Amino acid sequence: MTQGPESIEDYYARVRAATDGEGRLPVVAEDMAGWDIFPFEIDSLRIKPLQPLADAEPARRGEDPADCHCTGPERADDGTLVWSNDRWRLSIVAGTGLPITVLLGPKQHMDLPTMPPDWAAELGPLCVTISAAIEALPSVGRGQLAKYGDGGAHLHLWFFGRPARMLQLRGSPLLDWEENLPKLPLEVLQANARPIGAALVEAFGGSVGALA
Repeated sequence: MTQGPESIEDYYARVRAATDGEGRLPVVAEDMAGWDIFPFEIDSLRIKPLQPLADAEPARRGEDPADCHCTGPERADDGTLVWSNDRWRLSIVAGTGLPITVLLGPKQHMDLPTMPPDWAAELGPLCVTISAAIEALPSVGRGQLAKYGDGGAHLHLWFFGRPARMLQLRGSPLLDWEENLPKLPLEVLQANARPIGAALVEAFGGSVGALA
């Protein structure tokens, strides 16, 4: 008999069985914590106790399209709009400690699993163009791309520029470092974003934002 996908209860039970008397998982020093790019010293590092399963996944902002920000009037450009066309919008995330952090999202309400095929066909080339423009910035060594979606039901993709030649910031620990890096002034982020907007206009049309 073919086995079906594992239930969350079975998965949780396996994780729970690996915890100690306080419900804590061990810090596995030979894995992520042993990487040369891991940003924390592990002598006193502890993982929080494992919490029980929630009864259900919580509702996200905009789960009902009528309550989503995309159903209201188009947001005014506050100096963070990098590029837009009739379907997509790319904006600076202000208050970041990285050379650039931008958010890409569709103007129409959708999430990645509900994206129509014609939108999905546009998404790949957009990601390629944004990533290439980010990696061309002189202060960026590598670009990273993330999709979380635990807080909002409207699709938003994060693009991060990892500072060039700061090798401790490589890989998935980048955002742990970002929380502690000094924040860049908005005018510096705007200057870094201008070539990204120009690349998108060249490739896809649309218009750049009013970056100062």
